[in-house]
This record gives sequence, structure tokens and C-alpha cells, in this order.
Amino acid sequence: MTAASPPSASPAAIELVALTKRYAQGSPAVDSINLRIKSGSYCCLLGPSGCGKSTTLRMIAGHESVTSGDILLDNRNITDLPAASRGTAMMFQSFALFPHLSALDNVAFSLKMKGMGKAERLARARDLLERVAMGALAGRKPAELSGGQQQRVALARALITQPKVLLLDEPLSALDPFLRIQMRAELRRWQKELGLTFIHVTHSQEEAMALADTMVVMNHGLIEQVGSPHQVYNRPASEFVARFMGGHNVLDTPAGKIGVRTDHMRLTPARQAAPDSLHNRRAVVTDVEYQGTYVLLGLQNPGVSRTAQTTAELSVMVSEAEFAARPYALGEAVQLTWTPEAAHSLQSERCAPVTATA
Repeated sequence: MTAASPPSASPAAIELVALTKRYAQGSPAVDSINLRIKSGSYCCLLGPSGCGKSTTLRMIAGHESVTSGDILLDNRNITDLPAASRGTAMMFQSFALFPHLSALDNVAFSLKMKGMGKAERLARARDLLERVAMGALAGRKPAELSGGQQQRVALARALITQPKVLLLDEPLSALDPFLRIQMRAELRRWQKELGLTFIHVTHSQEEAMALADTMVVMNHGLIEQVGSPHQVYNRPASEFVARFMGGHNVLDTPAGKIGVRTDHMRLTPARQAAPDSLHNRRAVVTDVEYQGTYVLLGLQNPGVSRTAQTTAELSVMVSEAEFAARPYALGEAVQLTWTPEAAHSLQSERCAPVTATA
């Protein structure tokens, strides 16, 4: 990608104030959330299907009506403005390129609709295609482009309106795994070079951690936690976040539920085992998965059904060298231990509406 100067529009902060979306029946899709997203940051809305993340993005874009609450862009209330007047632009999951138009004409299309002269709109479109390393393919139609090339065209088309905020609705989900990793690196680079505020919806924990300055984890229309990828992964605020992000064991203790990272737990054979305590658990090996640099062991608390919705199922990461020196077999009794510093308390109930800053 060639070096590019930032667009003339300055990045903007987005603020959601008691934002709510209700449909005719059932629980609200988005339940009175409060969130401020910093200007010029890369923010990922993350959560399982049905958590409200895409509905939130569509409300910001103006593609979904708001039941109650407000959306502010740089302290300007845009809640009831049409999508074209908000200062936002959307990149869709399907890219939504016109199949009969060239890459150049796809990018220039919105300016044509605004009545801009042909020479000027095509010049601006060519400049943006150069920015995303697609200048040489400007004459090709979408069917003649790869998935990654189509995504670059879709990005250029979104940027041509000089938005203050770029909204991305699962833009990598249609790509194969190798290209997905390549394109997420390019998205991050584009965001830094352009200096825009990016709000990116994804259900992939790995994608959000790789891209985001700030992650917003949602569940049942509520915000469960807001923080940097490091904060959310290392200190999940609730049982839901710990389980959704993965890499943590959730355990019941007399003081409530705690989370311990799987790589912060240690295994010893059963003959060295001490009784269960605040920092020990007896377990049986139920699964062994070789992952290259480490082996992931699945474990089960003895005497507890695996089908029960409990904290019985556990896991631990063992380095490849450690496992080679002392392998563990299916059905073997072991002891799990961890230090007090490795554990932190978790909220077991879903979060109430909170005010959060991203």
C-alpha cells in the first residue's frame, strides 16, 4: 500500500446515551447502553450471535431506527438524521459491490449520485484506489477480483465520502482463514494511516484482540465489559466474559466464582496431590490436544457429570517440552494448582446497564 495522507475530515468521537432498540416482541435487542468511543481509535464490538452488536452498529449508521436514547458524533446529535448526513460510512459483510461496474465506477458511484462532475469524481476514486493498492486493477469488475481485492474496493468506496467514522460489519467473515489474517493486518494499518475512528463488529475473539484499541463485549443487549484486549483477556469482569473469551477456567469457591488462565495452572500427578482447597483441584484427564508449541489438556472434576452446566470442565496448557518430559494419558488422575495471584473474582450475574468509555 502506498503512503497516504489522512482525509480532510477529522476523526470523531461517538457517544451512545441510553441507546435502546426494541422490536415488537421479546427482550430488547439493545438495552439502554451507554458508551463513548474515543476519536481516532479502533473499537471492536464483540459478542455471540444475538448479543446486539450488529443492531448497535446499524443504529449508529442510520440503517436501524432507535427506540429510545441518543447517538452523538462529536457532541452533535445524529440520532434522527438520514444515513447520508451523519458523517459515517459503512463497509458491509458482503462488500455489496455493483457487479456490472468497474472498481473505479463502484468507488465513484456515491459522488455520481451527489451530482459531482465525471472528471472530478473519477480522479478522487483513482486516488483512493491507489491508497488501497488497487490502482492497477481499477478497470476490473468485482467478479474479476479476489475477495481481498473486493474488500479494498469496498473500503475505498466507503472512504470517498470522507467520513469521520467508518463502520465495519464483520468485514472479514467471508474470507478464507489465511486471507482473513492478512486483511486484518491491512485494516489496522489503514486505520492508523488514515487516522479515522473505526467501529468494527465481529464474533471472533482473535480478530478483536488483533485489531482493537478497545474491545466492547456485549451479551443479551448489554455491555458486559469495555477495555483494551490485554485488560479484557487478563481480567474478564464476569463469568460470561471469561467463558466467551476462552483461555480461562471458571471455578466455584466459598467466596464465589473465580477465573484462572489455563496457562497459569500447573499439573502434578495424583500421587503428589493435596486435598481440594482454594488453590487446588483434583481432576481426571479427558482430552489431549497437541497444538504445536503446547499441549491442551481437557480435565473433569471427579464425580461431576460432564453434561451438567457447571464449572466441572477445565483445561490447562502444558508446554510441548514439559509434556514430552512427563506425558499425561486419558483417564489419568491429576492435581491442578495455581497461585493466589493468578485468580480473580468474577461476577456471576449478567451486567446491569453501565456507562463505559472506549
